[in-house]
Amino acid sequence: MSPHPVTEFISPSAWALVEDKFSPFALETLGELCNFVKNDVIPASKAYHASISTDPAKRWRTVSPVMVDLKVRAKQLGLWNLFLSKAHYPDVGVPLTNLEYAVMAEVMGRTGHIAPEATNCSAPDTGNMEVLARYGSKEQKRVWLNPLLNGEIRSAFAMTEKGVASSDATNIGTSIRQEGNEIVINGHKWWISGATDVRCKVHLVVGKSDPHNKNRYVQQSIVVVPANTPGVRIIRPMQVLGYDDAPEGHAEIIYDNVRVPIGNLVGGWGRGFEILQGRLGPGRIHHCMRSIGLAESGLALMLERVTDPRRTTFGKFLYEHGTVVADIARSRVEIDAARLLVLSAAHQIDKVRAKGAMKDIGMAKILVPTVALGVLDRAIQSFGAEGLSQDQPLAHWYAGLRTLRFADGPDEVHIQQLGRNELKRADGLKKRRLEIKAQEDNIAAKYKAKL
Repeated sequence: MSPHPVTEFISPSAWALVEDKFSPFALETLGELCNFVKNDVIPASKAYHASISTDPAKRWRTVSPVMVDLKVRAKQLGLWNLFLSKAHYPDVGVPLTNLEYAVMAEVMGRTGHIAPEATNCSAPDTGNMEVLARYGSKEQKRVWLNPLLNGEIRSAFAMTEKGVASSDATNIGTSIRQEGNEIVINGHKWWISGATDVRCKVHLVVGKSDPHNKNRYVQQSIVVVPANTPGVRIIRPMQVLGYDDAPEGHAEIIYDNVRVPIGNLVGGWGRGFEILQGRLGPGRIHHCMRSIGLAESGLALMLERVTDPRRTTFGKFLYEHGTVVADIARSRVEIDAARLLVLSAAHQIDKVRAKGAMKDIGMAKILVPTVALGVLDRAIQSFGAEGLSQDQPLAHWYAGLRTLRFADGPDEVHIQQLGRNELKRADGLKKRRLEIKAQEDNIAAKYKAKL
């Protein structure tokens, strides 16, 4: 039996652990995806980046013809909206488990954001589609979800605020209030991914609708705001270590007395925090899956570099220097270990949904970006100054991955939550230790052993 095409992207041993958990549909889809990434996306990647205008007047209005064609091809192959599990979203989902999608997301991640966008599986649209599919009204689904599912428009999720410690979502201060049959929004947001894209037609805005409620977790609500609504002012695109990520970008936005119909409220008043948690759980895993793919790409570039006969130093290949070999080995171990953590988290989501898998999701979110950054840093080092330049993708990938240590919650938040949950085990462990001590004493007495 010939090996599955996925073994060109991940190690055969990792694939052997999960292959029997794949349905026939998932196996076929994964094979199509691997061939699409290998034969269509990777060869088109340089042309895609070259197609984004460098003219400041045009840069933010670029719609890459390369991406347009890749999307057409992905749709033809049935590689569309793969992230949306039918088990959780029966009306609009694809019959894939989170575990099956985990492997697919890693394959897509090998190209950065290009393959995920080409298959309509890129953030922030994925999370927004999940929110609308789960919490949206029939009208919200008709007007906004269906065009997003079809890839006709893009979207933004406006949560993070300037001047606010947004790692604690209860600190968000954007005002959302009802006035007659309208909702009025006032606030100052930044790092809003995708909002500068000319294709972005809708924002999901998080704000406080009941700031004086004693329960700080029901103070927030989420509202659908069309991007062209009067009062929506995009101030500037933010840069990540010097990269602007055009044409999607990360915008600073002011919502100045923005008015939308009451029907634009998502899920009901006071459900914002609940919706946030439901949205962020799967999204964190999607990011981790793709990050593993980027780490693999970084290691592959490093292997090519250090075995290049044109790049010898002091009469030796780069790989003949001991530190390089150690870096390769360390990268291999860390990638494979991180992958297992991500696959475990994805499997837990399938079993107990995101809320029940928060421990596994948190561990993956803590570990994976740091591991991937370490691998890319070693790859950059092997390239010398070229690794920092635009002639290699490594620096751009590094900038994107560094962002993930903040996105969807900083490391510190997940570490604190994980640590507190572990501490809850202490009383049970002490009780068990006392039981063992009593058993030890009984056995010692039986055999007249002096402990």
